[in-house]
Amino acid sequence: MSKERAHRRAAREAEAARQRVLRERARARRTRRRALVRRVVPTVRRGRTGRLPRYSQGERAAIVALTLAAIILIWVFVPDLALRVGLILLLLLVLPVIVVIALNRR
Repeated sequence: MSKERAHRRAAREAEAARQRVLRERARARRTRRRALVRRVVPTVRRGRTGRLPRYSQGERAAIVALTLAAIILIWVFVPDLALRVGLILLLLLVLPVIVVIALNRR
């Protein structure tokens, strides 16, 4: 009886060792696959990327609205066409500086 239990225990331990080896191989395969996917797939950066997310949606809407209002005022009150175009181009050129100064951000 004792030899039979020892034999069954040895078989269970051998099966457990085989299962452990299979789990380790699967874990290693998973980690290799994840590492490969991490290298191949580009990372998605969340948060502030680029120039637009620097300002909130309301701030951007205000910038666009005020710029359009200034262009309309230039178009209405300046009589000469060349001067109108020059002032609008100057406004668009200086607009980033005005935004940085007005919103006090860098």
